Amino acid sequence: MQRITSDTVADLFDIAATRRIEQAAAAALPAHTLMQRAGLAVARLAMAVAPHARTVWIACGPGNNGGDGFEAAAQLQHRGFLPIVTFAGDESRLPPDAKASLQRARDAGVIFSPKPPAVYGLAIDALLGIGATRPVENAMAEWLRQMHATTQPVLSVDVPSGLNADTGVSSIAPHSGAASSRFCITFLTLKPGLFTAQGRDAAGTVWFDDLGCGGGIAEQPAARLAGRPTAPPRSHASHKGSYGDVAVIGGAPGMAGAALLAGSAALHAGAGRVFVGLLDPSAAPVDLAQPELMLRDADALDLSGMTAVCGCGGGTDVRAVLPRVLATAAALVLDADALNAIAGDSALQAQLASRSRRGKPTVITPHPLEAARLLDCTAADIQADRLAAAGELASRYGAVAVLKGSGTVIADNSGAPPVINPTGNAALATAGTGDVLAGMIGAAMASKQSPFEAAQSAVWRHGHIADTWPADAPPLTAGALARQAPG
Repeated sequence: MQRITSDTVADLFDIAATRRIEQAAAAALPAHTLMQRAGLAVARLAMAVAPHARTVWIACGPGNNGGDGFEAAAQLQHRGFLPIVTFAGDESRLPPDAKASLQRARDAGVIFSPKPPAVYGLAIDALLGIGATRPVENAMAEWLRQMHATTQPVLSVDVPSGLNADTGVSSIAPHSGAASSRFCITFLTLKPGLFTAQGRDAAGTVWFDDLGCGGGIAEQPAARLAGRPTAPPRSHASHKGSYGDVAVIGGAPGMAGAALLAGSAALHAGAGRVFVGLLDPSAAPVDLAQPELMLRDADALDLSGMTAVCGCGGGTDVRAVLPRVLATAAALVLDADALNAIAGDSALQAQLASRSRRGKPTVITPHPLEAARLLDCTAADIQADRLAAAGELASRYGAVAVLKGSGTVIADNSGAPPVINPTGNAALATAGTGDVLAGMIGAAMASKQSPFEAAQSAVWRHGHIADTWPADAPPLTAGALARQAPG
């Protein structure tokens, strides 16, 4: 059994691939073996996360997920716990393995009840597995609401009930309570939906058990977790020119702060030199708080040897400079208002797509609404399948796409699986943090990382800063985030 952390390197498999892997594993083992192993794994993790619990409520559904719950109940009963099972299903229609585990639970003396216990130390959600596509309703919906309305820990079996294992979209209301009290043990494969969209809130801490069937998987992963990036070494005999120039272009009247935040982030992330081309002609000639930033007229910057970061605080004024930026920047990060301008202009879209054909590396960093504008759909459409949306952005525009949000997705148009970033939390839900990320990506690209590597490493470090921000420290602002950019 393995706990999944931000350092974990792993392939993620969709439902169809997981089904094929499960079928192959079951065919190679005696009947009922996989369910027995799964139930034992659930029981062991239950004892680890709630060792002092006496009563354990196990809500079991009508399929094999419920069978895993029956098996866990039998195991817990044998170990001196008091499992109480509520069953939402028809016994006569249970799959054979689940029916066998139901009988094992009865033979062990497990208590079955029509309603949840009034007091319990742990709830186990074994209602619906990866194949559930219909909305959760009736007794199951009420049990899930009850589980997640309390402060008691909840352990989900394989995936949280109602969560789409491919997309991370949940058919039940957002989970309340502390994420630290939610756990999920998933079997045979790690699923992408556990790590993006609503998956992280629903699953909490994810554990993985291959049920003794690890290795030799021939399936193509749908995505991957790449783990902690390796910082490129810096030689002693180097200088500021070794780490490249970043030019931040943005900061229309009233929005200079966004461009300065991006510049600060690029500076602290290790760029050799950082120029800030503000679009406000009345801007001060120097930032006294950060004199290392070289403020320039945006039109005067020669971008042919620079990594440009364009759009931060650009407003509508950024539209006028985009044709030159798209045509001349050696490498480019497009964020915020630059993306909005491109979304509304087919000529700019064609220019962006042509950069790939000219071998000019580009990264785009939309949040869901900006992504929706770029793909001419709604933000809900984007969130309904974040992996597909990121892939479509990369394909349409020939750029590395960084689709921001819970479980940021990074995709390119090479055909390789996208990466889901495992770091970050709600501390980043504040103004300016996206500008900081754009600057960090720009610094990584300026140091000659590939656009995909630069995006992946910067997104991981950006989230890691939030994850390791001290609980007793002042709130994490974008300015503080920028100053911590090396991670």
